[in-house]
Amino acid sequence: MKFVSFYHIKFTVLIVISYLMLGCVKDVDLDQREDISLSPDLQIDLLIYDIDQSQFEDVATGNLKTRISDTVRLEFLDDDYIQKDLSSVDFYFRHINTFPRAIDSRIRFLSEANIEQFAVNYVIKPGASGNPITTERSELIDEARINLVRRSIKMVVELEVQPGTAAFEGDLNFASKGFFSFEF
Repeated sequence: MKFVSFYHIKFTVLIVISYLMLGCVKDVDLDQREDISLSPDLQIDLLIYDIDQSQFEDVATGNLKTRISDTVRLEFLDDDYIQKDLSSVDFYFRHINTFPRAIDSRIRFLSEANIEQFAVNYVIKPGASGNPITTERSELIDEARINLVRRSIKMVVELEVQPGTAAFEGDLNFASKGFFSFEF
């Protein structure tokens, strides 16, 4: 039986650790630090609503209002990291409609002075009770047009019911998201 001293084991472990540490070191060029960039993505819910025919009713007359709108402030668009580092946004809009008529949707993004920066317009397809129809739309704002988003602070959603003879009853569900990409 061989006897190995404690110092011999300690010396061997020290040699192995030294070899590993020296073998893993790579030259670092600190002049390349400017070439390093981070590109995080962030998904934000913008506006979600569920409405029925009562929102299209004129309370004074009880008649159908063919046009309704709502404005939402998007305060986060005024933050420093949006203003400096935003590189693109992919907006996503989805309507689920059980109204028996098509509805014109116009989504406008406005500056603080209510100047339109850009708009997304499309027709929401008619549905039926028990047969909801989904209409989806996306709008990519790339780096060439990103200043339009940076100048926006309000989102206006306008709905206009197209004429028809069917009774106007149903629901309309809306969800909107923004997929924000940054370059730091």
